[in-house]
Amino acid sequence: MAMDTGGWDAARPFLEAAHPSHPALIDQEHSLDSLLGIVNVPSGVWIDEAGTIVRPPEPAFARPFAETMPQVVAAVADYVSEVASLPGVLEAARNLPIGPGRRVDPDRYYAALLDWIRKGPASPYALSPSEVIERSRPMSADVSAAAAHFELAQHLHRHGMSETAAAHFEEAIRMQPENWTYKCQAWACMNPGSEPTEGYNRAWLEAVNKIGIENYYERLEL
Repeated sequence: MAMDTGGWDAARPFLEAAHPSHPALIDQEHSLDSLLGIVNVPSGVWIDEAGTIVRPPEPAFARPFAETMPQVVAAVADYVSEVASLPGVLEAARNLPIGPGRRVDPDRYYAALLDWIRKGPASPYALSPSEVIERSRPMSADVSAAAAHFELAQHLHRHGMSETAAAHFEEAIRMQPENWTYKCQAWACMNPGSEPTEGYNRAWLEAVNKIGIENYYERLEL
């Protein structure tokens, strides 16, 4: 499922490049952020045939994704803490190693996913309900308020009220700073086609540098 405020027009190039053999949905409202606790992409949530979550949101890199989206690989691999520009990130991504011991390990995640598909609840990667709850993000008052501000910001932006929308985008980011989907979508809406060193896009680079690019994603626990 693509999470993109821009809807089909924004998600289309990625979906067409991936040639999926399954239905691809677009979450234009970012409902998955508030419903499941997703704060970054790509994330995976394992849900069984009964509709029960057996693994809550976590970094999910299938092998084809890692091969075709080097800019995301750059954001999670061990890399320098100072990033001068988005093009620099993309270029460096092409030569970054992936594999055991690193945050980006698509082969291991893919193998775990296949194991669960084959074995169901008998798979060691399927978590118990208590483990799922323990790993899930709490829905605090700030997180709920951030979701409301983000929804309002999108509505205002779609109706041409960009200046008013900006205040609500910024409030959503302030109230849930760990939510990178809010950051990325706000910047895509407010500075479409801008240079990486301008406006919200510049803020993305500064935010990544502040936490250290090695911390952009949580470490996958399998």
